[in-house]
Amino acid sequence: MFSQIFNFLLSADEFFWGYVGFALIISLGCYLTLKTGFFQMRAFPHVIRTFFQEASQRSSNNARGLHPVKTFFASVGGMLGVGNVVGIVTAIQLGGPGALLWVWIAGFAGTLIKYSEVFLGLRHRVQNEDESYDGGPMFFLRKAFGVRWVSAAVCVLLCIYGAEIYQFNVIVDTIAYSWGLNRFLIAFCLLGLVIYAGIGGVPRVGKICGLIMPVFIFVYISLCMWVVCHHFADLPSVLMNVFTSAFSGHAAVGGFAGSTMMLAIQNGMAGACYSADIGIGYDSTIQSESHTVYPERQARMAFFGVCLDNLICTLSILVVLVTGMWQTPVESEHAPLVQMALAQHFPFTEILMPSFILILGYTTLIAYFIVGIKCARYLLPNRGRLIYITYTICVLTFFAFFDQTHALFVMRLAGALLLIINLAGIYRLRNEVVFSYGDTSTASESRLSACDRGGC
Repeated sequence: MFSQIFNFLLSADEFFWGYVGFALIISLGCYLTLKTGFFQMRAFPHVIRTFFQEASQRSSNNARGLHPVKTFFASVGGMLGVGNVVGIVTAIQLGGPGALLWVWIAGFAGTLIKYSEVFLGLRHRVQNEDESYDGGPMFFLRKAFGVRWVSAAVCVLLCIYGAEIYQFNVIVDTIAYSWGLNRFLIAFCLLGLVIYAGIGGVPRVGKICGLIMPVFIFVYISLCMWVVCHHFADLPSVLMNVFTSAFSGHAAVGGFAGSTMMLAIQNGMAGACYSADIGIGYDSTIQSESHTVYPERQARMAFFGVCLDNLICTLSILVVLVTGMWQTPVESEHAPLVQMALAQHFPFTEILMPSFILILGYTTLIAYFIVGIKCARYLLPNRGRLIYITYTICVLTFFAFFDQTHALFVMRLAGALLLIINLAGIYRLRNEVVFSYGDTSTASESRLSACDRGGC
């Protein structure tokens, strides 16, 4: 029975990301790119400047909401995770080197989609009883479609998405294989840590991720750059292979079974969107807790998050391409391919990489978990939190003993449904989004002032 269900999910996933998801992201991304005059290229210096401006400012104790940088790292903690190290490399194993080009295309188009969804999340947010805000797609979709059931459907899907079964599965597999620990013990301890962080909400998750993520980003980028630079002579041929196989597929070689152009598109687009949560709504829900009164400022921070995510994905892929590890069959090894590639250049990767997987997976699990809790409370204000914690414990434990690809397909299918609804809502509210370099959006400011008075 379970095999039939997973076969159906596999077929649905192939169809959506090969045809529907690709068309939706490219269409809306190109529309926003042309409408804004290639804003993602012109705005990039201002995006970097916004991040460092916010990082240099202290948080006011009297401000409602969370410091923008802490909110940013809570968001990045969910984006930069196992998907950037394991999931995105699986896309290359299935779709060939050409999938990397579609990762870049999804990232280029996705920056403006992410900017729009975060902007709308803040623009339509409301106060909550915790001296912060509730925002996200469930609020702006109500304005976009004029009906409540769409918001409820998105909350249900985000609740499914919030219990990150794929990354939980990868952590348990990796630690059990690399360190020889009992799977039940790993699952039990990890669940306890996830629940501890989730109960503290976005402030606790932001604090945890703010301590962990900068260190990981620096160390991981440094290791990957060392490997890529060491194979610098092979880089031109690798990049040529990426561009040619993106449009023609790739023949079987080594343990690689071969791929078509459609497989490259499907896996590259799905991997990038899953990793950066483009159009999913998770990011909008978290970043809406920022205390900034300017939606465009936090939206530029989210823009930067997508760029950072795409950079990490690119480096992970390049490491396995230049070392030739991408030809390893998907089912043949338990260790992540990035670990096997780094092991060619660095000692102790059997300790270092599982530690990375554990830390990254944990930050992602807790970031997704708090989004699930917020959505459950939206659906059931009194009992939603307790019900969702119970649900998360059950579903994470259940999927910890299935193959990783099964969990990944469940997540990608939930993400596909969220993508369809959210992109439709963003398009309907496209004229509300202000693409700005500075904080000059008086319409946005007046809207947030109304929200602060409970007028949303």
